[in-house]
Amino acid sequence: MQSTAIVTRRAFLSLPAFAISASSSAAAAQPGKLDAPNVVPISPRLFTSGQPTAAALAQLASQGFGAVIYLAPPTVSDAVADEGSIVERQGLVYVNIPIKFNSPTESDFESFVTAMAKVADRNVLVHCQVNLRASSMVFLHRVIVGKEPPERAYEAVAKIWSPDGPWKALMVGLLRKNQIAFEPY
Repeated sequence: MQSTAIVTRRAFLSLPAFAISASSSAAAAQPGKLDAPNVVPISPRLFTSGQPTAAALAQLASQGFGAVIYLAPPTVSDAVADEGSIVERQGLVYVNIPIKFNSPTESDFESFVTAMAKVADRNVLVHCQVNLRASSMVFLHRVIVGKEPPERAYEAVAKIWSPDGPWKALMVGLLRKNQIAFEPY
């Protein structure tokens, strides 16, 4: 089995405020300083990251976010206790899909698609521990649901890691099932 390259950066990341397209009714998220590893802006309204600190989670509403989708089990060692409460106290939608890292499933992806539909009108932070689950699920959503070119959508994944094992198998299986010709690298 090949080794998985993982890049982890924990820092206060200054992210630019993005202009939102005229067709959208919501303002862009303006995360400013999000204390989380591997923050990747996907669009003005969608960001992925690793586990934010409790303080960072408590600031999400003031930064323009309207929803958080957490893709790791809440029992992982670096999970923030009461993350759901911290997020919901701000009036944000909170969804936890506890994907087991070593065995992601098509059902996990279907749950993610349902969650993304539920928060489609909001600025969303999708996160997990290091942004491996998040980057992968967002890639699949962008390509399968959003019909984005896989080469472009995969750039966000490649910034974080090169999926292998069960994650690459899940990606390849779902891409083929949806007749999308792309091989994750």
